[in-house]
Amino acid sequence: MRQELDFEGLVNLHYASLYRFALSLTRKESDASDLTQQTFYVWATKGHQLQDASKVKSWLFTTLHREFLEMRRRQARFPHHELEEVSHELPNIDPELVNRLDSSAVLSLLAKVDPVFQAPVALFYLEEYPYKEIAQILAVPIGTVKSRIARGVAQLQAILAKAGEREDDRRKGRA
Repeated sequence: MRQELDFEGLVNLHYASLYRFALSLTRKESDASDLTQQTFYVWATKGHQLQDASKVKSWLFTTLHREFLEMRRRQARFPHHELEEVSHELPNIDPELVNRLDSSAVLSLLAKVDPVFQAPVALFYLEEYPYKEIAQILAVPIGTVKSRIARGVAQLQAILAKAGEREDDRRKGRA
């Protein structure tokens, strides 16, 4: 029975039909490929739990559909935007000001960020930990880590923009 569940054989047997199903759901070749690969990844990590080898095909299709639904939920919560489309929403920060910042200034700015966002931002940008390890360190889900990093960076940008405005006002007062 285990021979029937050979990974390469499963891929050869079911890839085309899973891909067609994924394409019918996503309507985009790259997303369909990603979804199909994710399905086989889940099989590689959890497929050993399937007791009845005759249900492999339905298990794969069910898994693909669940992954699709999860992908849609993620896209709804964290929509992707091209930078050019949302550039008007970003704070206007003088590049010259950023270049003049040293590490102690960055740390003092980071101290002004809400405490709940400080640790994930510091671990990601200063210590260069990946999301998964940050999630383990802080004992929170990966999605929470990503959200806290994004919000922390947004706060840092706002703080930096205010600092730039104060410096501009100071320069204008001197001139």
